Amino acid sequence: MKMDHNDEMSMEKMHHDHQMDMSEHDMDMGGGHMMHMGNLKRKFWVSLVLTLPIILMSPMMGIQLPFQLTFQPWSDYLVAILGTVLFVYGGQPFFSGAKAELQNKKPAMMTLISMGIGVAYVYSIYAVIANNLLNVTPAVTDFFWELATLIDIMLLGHWIEMNTVMNAGSAVDNLAKLLPSRAHKLVDGTVQDVGVDQLAHGDHLQVRAGEKIPADGVLVSGATSVNEAMVTGEARLVEKHVHDQVVGGAVNGDGTFEMQVTGTGEDGYLAQVMKLVSDAQAAKSAQENMADRVAGLLFYAALTVAIVAFIVWALVGSLAAALSIAVTVLVIACPHALGLAIPLVVARSTAIAASHGLLIRNRDAMERVKDLNYALMDKTGTLTAGNFKVAAYQSTSDQLTADQVLTIMAGLESGSSHPLAVGILAAAKAHGLTAAQASNVQQLTGVGLGGQVDGQDYQIVSAAYLDQHGLTYDHATFDELAAAGNSLSYLLAGQTVLGFVAQGDQIKPEAKHLIDSLLAQNVTPVMLTGDNQQSAQVVARQLGIQDVHASLLPEDKAKLVQHYQQAGQHVMMIGDGVNDAPSLAQADIGVAIGSGTDVAIDSADIVLVKSNPNDVVDFLALARKTTRKMSQNLWWGAGYNVITIPLAAGILAPVGFLLNPMFGAVVMSLSTIIVAINAMTLRLGK
Repeated sequence: MKMDHNDEMSMEKMHHDHQMDMSEHDMDMGGGHMMHMGNLKRKFWVSLVLTLPIILMSPMMGIQLPFQLTFQPWSDYLVAILGTVLFVYGGQPFFSGAKAELQNKKPAMMTLISMGIGVAYVYSIYAVIANNLLNVTPAVTDFFWELATLIDIMLLGHWIEMNTVMNAGSAVDNLAKLLPSRAHKLVDGTVQDVGVDQLAHGDHLQVRAGEKIPADGVLVSGATSVNEAMVTGEARLVEKHVHDQVVGGAVNGDGTFEMQVTGTGEDGYLAQVMKLVSDAQAAKSAQENMADRVAGLLFYAALTVAIVAFIVWALVGSLAAALSIAVTVLVIACPHALGLAIPLVVARSTAIAASHGLLIRNRDAMERVKDLNYALMDKTGTLTAGNFKVAAYQSTSDQLTADQVLTIMAGLESGSSHPLAVGILAAAKAHGLTAAQASNVQQLTGVGLGGQVDGQDYQIVSAAYLDQHGLTYDHATFDELAAAGNSLSYLLAGQTVLGFVAQGDQIKPEAKHLIDSLLAQNVTPVMLTGDNQQSAQVVARQLGIQDVHASLLPEDKAKLVQHYQQAGQHVMMIGDGVNDAPSLAQADIGVAIGSGTDVAIDSADIVLVKSNPNDVVDFLALARKTTRKMSQNLWWGAGYNVITIPLAAGILAPVGFLLNPMFGAVVMSLSTIIVAINAMTLRLGK
């Protein structure tokens, strides 16, 4: 990008910061704390190996087997050593996550887990000392079995969850790839190849045919057509003349031009998009998910009940009994089932989504579907195919037939990659016509295309050119075809209009069903496009979209998303281009078309692998069913705690019932099995 040294350092810092963010976002451990996937997998397996001897040598659910008594006290000491290693090594991600949650003053899952394993470890070490060195009677029950299994289950749950949704792509990395590494800098009339990091404001550059434009700037000489599809998402070439602006990352057409760099560092178009994407992703990551909210409530509930129980039992009983009951409350509050409730549903949901052409990159997006109000979507590539097709071609002169008009235009366009040219060539082939042999074909600045066929000079021009030169053509036909969303190209010989070809971007067959489905679900569809208002309205009318915003820049789309959000609305954004990336990241739910740019895909929460708009309907249905399963599992997981925490605190002690930790462990295991079975029953259906 166009930078002086200071701006280069600024961009390097932005990129480095983003890479740090992305590396930390490999695995969400709660409270914004992230962990790398490889580390998580290794921690799980090491922790599992450490758990096996602990399970063999420590009381299971309060029951001590005969062979365990044989090796005491050495088995107790060995379990204490292994438990310490497991507590420090396997528990580290949870402690880091809890620290982040507490710093944000939002205790959630990581804090609840840390509290449970922390209390279990400290009390278990006390139990080993009390039973083997102090000979306390009655013997103090340790919780090493519960400690080890909780750490393993929590690590496994997060591993399952992240393994299903992990994607290593970086939107910022893909933005950087849009720029070439070198530029042709003009110095005293000579061309010097320099790195784009050496460019500064006011530099003059030469951009040759077919090259990527290395920086934002203004044309100072020459003319060309620029393919901005990778930047704007609009699949057509844009004519550029002197004083016109060009964007770094766009691809130059057939012409060679000179330009002056107008921006450096963070002033550049792609740098601004990069910042919009990063800011929006950071803001979205701060949102809490359902499991964290439930875990936060359980944390406060368990802590409150444990303190109250300790005080009450210290007053009516002994200090030892009060401590034992308080610890039991905190250990029972450990969210074994809660830790698997969401990951198992996510794993099942992700597998179903994949079979239906959906890639879920952010599972939190599925929870937001229930509140969805608006679906904002890009036009080109989302609702339309992005491929121009000939809708009509006619002869307007006795000199040529309609087929001859098409073959001559196909011959002139045969060397061009312009989307309109591709459409003309495809139409000729579809009608069994052979493109005419053309010679001396060249771009005509401010006109269109010119060349010779059989010694006759021809030009392909627009209606605007005909109007400017006072040439006669059928305005009624033009208005009719243009109103249908077509672009018209005219074949000209001298001052005579010989015929025309009308072609337009085709609406995807599935787009109408998508709009109808959204309306049926009380979700308002809104079209956002960088295209002109006339073309946008044509598509909107055919699809039944009432709200249309046209001629938008990338920042305009993101601002519109923010506008709806600030009004209290929940927004889904569907798009495919770099210009959609900020709005995809900003929206409550970002859905990228799979055939779109890597930048758009990496900014989105959901990717439509088959680029079928109808898959949005499947996503909404799956999301609602997934959220329902999550809620059911959370009720099962939290319901265990709701019942057992008061019992462990001794609420029924006056009638002679005090919850045994063994019974609590059995109920915990049963709850875990229930949430696993419930997750497996998730289906999308037809």
